[in-house]
Amino acid sequence: MNRTLELARQYNDDLRALRRDFHRIPEIGLHLPLTKARLLEALAGLPIEIHESDTIDSVVGVIRGGARSHGPVVLLRGDMDALPVFELYESDYASTHPGVMHACGHDLHIAGLIGAARILCEQRDQLAGDVVLMFQPGEEGPGGAEPMLAEGLLDVAGRRVEAAYALHVSAAEVPPGTWTGNRGATMAAAEDVLIRVEGAGGHGSQPWDAVDPVPVACEIALAVQTLVTRRFSPFDPVVATVGRVAAGTKSNIIPDFAELDITLRTLSQENRVALRDKVIQLAEGIASAHGLTASTRVAESYPPTINDLAEYDFALQVIGDLFGPDAYAERPNPEMGAEDFSFVMEQVPGAYLFLGCCPTDDPATAPDNHSPRAGFDDAHLWQASAWLAEVALRRCSA
Repeated sequence: MNRTLELARQYNDDLRALRRDFHRIPEIGLHLPLTKARLLEALAGLPIEIHESDTIDSVVGVIRGGARSHGPVVLLRGDMDALPVFELYESDYASTHPGVMHACGHDLHIAGLIGAARILCEQRDQLAGDVVLMFQPGEEGPGGAEPMLAEGLLDVAGRRVEAAYALHVSAAEVPPGTWTGNRGATMAAAEDVLIRVEGAGGHGSQPWDAVDPVPVACEIALAVQTLVTRRFSPFDPVVATVGRVAAGTKSNIIPDFAELDITLRTLSQENRVALRDKVIQLAEGIASAHGLTASTRVAESYPPTINDLAEYDFALQVIGDLFGPDAYAERPNPEMGAEDFSFVMEQVPGAYLFLGCCPTDDPATAPDNHSPRAGFDDAHLWQASAWLAEVALRRCSA
């Protein structure tokens, strides 16, 4: 039996218990003191160089290869933050923090990467390069990858990271134990654009004496939908959703301003820039045509997550070798959700895959990630740990 698989199965029960510890103490954003403390406890005693940030609750570990040759430096990522969700999934390890839940499976990501670290430490004599372990906060926002990169993540081993790998567990859609992904673009870029239409308030009975921003804001919201279908190819799809429209305080008061919050999702860097610019141009033009002004602000921005073709093919080869030729199924379409591991993959080639951890045999009807009823079967943690460890072992020998 492959030694990595043997160790992964050997550690699985312990990793499941560890994952449930993390599930009980979910935390949000960039500051995760309880999660970080439990993580450091789990890594204690392993031959890993630990680096902690002074500004956020990130942890970076470096495992030095024991082989004589100096192979590449490889990065493995596990995100740690939870969501502001009231948990409705019933279990004996439910969140002890009301209103906060590991509804996206990041608790499995932490435990899976800890498992990979243990496997790699057991096989350091076969590790020809160095492995960087990226335990990051804030993936769900405001973004933990960028500050970690700014603090020198890619050079922490003393040599530049050459390849990066990550996975995400799925609560639905994918059969348990099945790996999925896309060659090329696999997750979308995300831009949040806030538009503020400035008018001049007045009495609702005399709109001619005011400059009403509300119908202009409504016109912008409708025009954005037309923009998507008429200015962008369906073969490089984009999504624009007006998630918030706000104006006024009372039915008979024309407000001074109206606001729209729009999320933009794109699968290419070209469309990322084009859609943002065209939405801003559209808003300003419509407002100007009615004698008003529109100010815009881009609030959040994640680039698209694009798999390097060579690294992705390598990652799939490892999956086939470890779990068999039927373990992987190509996804028909990329995910229009966003992922801040994209900031890492902008700088180094890498691969990002998905692992089915649905707790039922009917993933088509199971609650999906981010649902308060989302559940994850941690019996498949050994697969996550095995894949992460094996891609590092093999890539460090490349």
